[in-house]
Amino acid sequence: MSAMLLEISQRHFPNPPATAEQIEAFEQRAGWKLDPDLRAFYLHCDGADLFDRIDPPFRFHPLAQIVRARVAIRGKDTDDRGPADWWSICAVKDGNCIILDVGSARAGRYPLRDGYREMFPDPEYCPEIASTFSNFMGGALRSNGDWFWLTSQPSSP
Repeated sequence: MSAMLLEISQRHFPNPPATAEQIEAFEQRAGWKLDPDLRAFYLHCDGADLFDRIDPPFRFHPLAQIVRARVAIRGKDTDDRGPADWWSICAVKDGNCIILDVGSARAGRYPLRDGYREMFPDPEYCPEIASTFSNFMGGALRSNGDWFWLTSQPSSP
């Protein structure tokens, strides 16, 4: 994470760091703990815009703006609107989001999903796109602002 955090500071638009108190308040509100990658990111910057300050292709939310994906996408925090353990941590340009799946931790880290608004919360259309936050961030930083997790579809004859 260290090299990625340095790159965010040098080439992108990070917010000032979150304080230990802000992290603790977030964890109390959310009911889950930041994993080591997320903790390092938020201690370095409380959210960040990648590639463009005005219209970023990736806008990582400050702790105070992280909400359940069902609230971000469907507007209500009820079970009929989507899983309680999916959280929106990053907005992408078209109104979709990147989802942190805190219910599927592996080796103490949370995977990330594509928050495809039109088909949310169908897991077939909101698949896992990175096994950890650092894997996703690495892909985002190398992407030049493109949605690196989408594969090109073969063209029809």
